[in-house]
Amino acid sequence: MRLAYARIMQESNAFSPVPTTLADFERTHLVAGDALAQRTSNPRTAEVPGFAKNAELSGLHDALRGARLPIEPVPILSAWAISGGPLTAECASTLEARLVDGLAQAGRVDGVFLALHGAMSAHGEPDIEARLLEAVRSVVGRVPIACTFDLHGLLTQRKMASLDLLAAYHTNPHRDHRATGARAGRMLIDAMRGRPAARAWRSIPMVTGGGAGVDFLPPSAGLFRLMRELERDRRVSDVSLFLCHPWNDHPELGWSVAAFADTQPHAERAAERLADAAWAVRDVPPPRFLEVDEALARVRGARLLRKLGTVCICDASDVVGAGGSGENTHLLAALLAAPDLRSFVPLRDTVAVAELWDRAPGDAVTITVGGRHDLADSPPLSLRGVVRKKHRADPFGRMVHLDLGHVQLVVTEGPPLVMKPAFYRQLGLEPLTADITVVKSFFPFRIFFLAENRLSLYVKTRGVTDLDRAPRAAKVAGAQPARRPDGTPGLARSAPSPSNGGTRHWRG
Repeated sequence: MRLAYARIMQESNAFSPVPTTLADFERTHLVAGDALAQRTSNPRTAEVPGFAKNAELSGLHDALRGARLPIEPVPILSAWAISGGPLTAECASTLEARLVDGLAQAGRVDGVFLALHGAMSAHGEPDIEARLLEAVRSVVGRVPIACTFDLHGLLTQRKMASLDLLAAYHTNPHRDHRATGARAGRMLIDAMRGRPAARAWRSIPMVTGGGAGVDFLPPSAGLFRLMRELERDRRVSDVSLFLCHPWNDHPELGWSVAAFADTQPHAERAAERLADAAWAVRDVPPPRFLEVDEALARVRGARLLRKLGTVCICDASDVVGAGGSGENTHLLAALLAAPDLRSFVPLRDTVAVAELWDRAPGDAVTITVGGRHDLADSPPLSLRGVVRKKHRADPFGRMVHLDLGHVQLVVTEGPPLVMKPAFYRQLGLEPLTADITVVKSFFPFRIFFLAENRLSLYVKTRGVTDLDRAPRAAKVAGAQPARRPDGTPGLARSAPSPSNGGTRHWRG
C-alpha cells in the first residue's frame, strides 16, 4: 500500500490589508519530495525549522511505524506561511497546481494525508481548502482522505463533502501538532485496511464565547476534559472541537465539532454531547483587554516583577499569529511617550526597512514608519534614532534594530510574529533587560517566554484582530444559525462521508 502526504497551511484574516503571496511561503517553509521525507521521518531533523521540530507530518510517520504494515509513505509537498491576509489568487493556484501535479506524478495511492489549517482563504475563494480537497479527490478517486486542522479551523459542508477523516489539536496554546498527526494517521491506516470510521459533525451558530478558549482555563477546560472523556470509550476514535477563526469571511462561520467512531450511533452521541457542552458556554465572553494607559500603570506598579524579568504586552489589536499585519503604530506611539519604561517593540514596514538597509550601524537617521495601508490602524510616526544592527532571518526577512532611546524598535520586512525571545536576541536585545517586551501572539508566547516573562498583559489599540470585528465578519459573510428542514432554528448538522456513505442529520 502507498500513502501520499502533504501540507498547505496558513490562517487568513479577512480584514488584513496585506495579502499572502507565494514569497511568504517560500520565506517560511516550502519543501517537497525527498527533502520533505527527510524532515518528517528523521527525528533529528526539524520538520518546520523555527516553528516546530515535529509537527503533524512527523506524527503521521509515528503512526506508520506503529502500524507495522508495508505502507510506503509518498511525500508530495509541505507549504506553511505565517497568518496574514488571504492568499492572492496566483499564490493559491500555484500551490494547488503543485499539490495536484505531485499527486498525479506519484501514481496510484491507497490513502492521502493532508495537514491543513482549516481557516485559509484566498482572494475570490473564501473556502480555498475545500477547493484543494476537491482537486485531490479528482486525482485519487475514492481512496480515504484524512486531514488535520488547527482547532481554529472552520468546518464547512463543502470541506466535509470531500474528506473522510479529521482530527484537530486538543490544546490551546497549540502544543500537540505531532500527536494530532498520529491520531489522524492511525484512523487513515485503519481506513486503508478496510475499517473506515463512522463520522458525525455539528456546526454551532456561535462565533465567540467560551471565555479565552485556553484548554486549561475555565470554562473551556471543561470542553477539553469532555473530549478526553469521550475518547476513553474505545469505540470512539477521535473527537475534535473547532473554535473557528473569528476573522474568517465565510457564510458558515462558527464553532463546530466532529466525532469518529466504530458505529454511526456512537459517533452521533459523541458529537451531540460535545456540541451541547460548547453551546452551553456561548454567553461566556472573552477576557476584557486593557486600554494602553491601564496597562502602563500596571507595569509601573510591578517594580519587583520588572527587576526579576520582563512584562510581556500583547498588542491584541495587531496579533500577527491571528493574521494581523504587524504594522500597528498605536502601541509604539504610547511607549515613545513613556520615557520611564525601557521597551522592545516590533513593527513591520517594508518601505522603512528598504530605506534603512543601506545605512551603517551607528548612523543617525530620521524616518517615517506606518501609514502604508490603513491610516486608522497604523498612523504614520516620524522617528529619530540610531541604526544598531541589521539581520536577515526567515521568515521575518530583513530586520533592522533602531535605537530610539528608551524604545528599542525592530523593523521587519516580513510579518513580525513575536512569540519567542529569539526574535529579539538575534539582534542583540535581551528581553530580561526590558521593562516591556511587546509580543504578537495571543497564547504561544506564554510558553516560549516562560523563563523571562513575569506578567502578561493584553492591550487593545485599534487593528485587524480586534474581537469586536468578529461579529462584523459573521454579518458580512451572511452567517446564519443552522436550521431544521421545517425552517426553525437548529443547533447542528452532519453530512455524509464521501467514501463510507451515511445520511445528513439535522439536530436541534
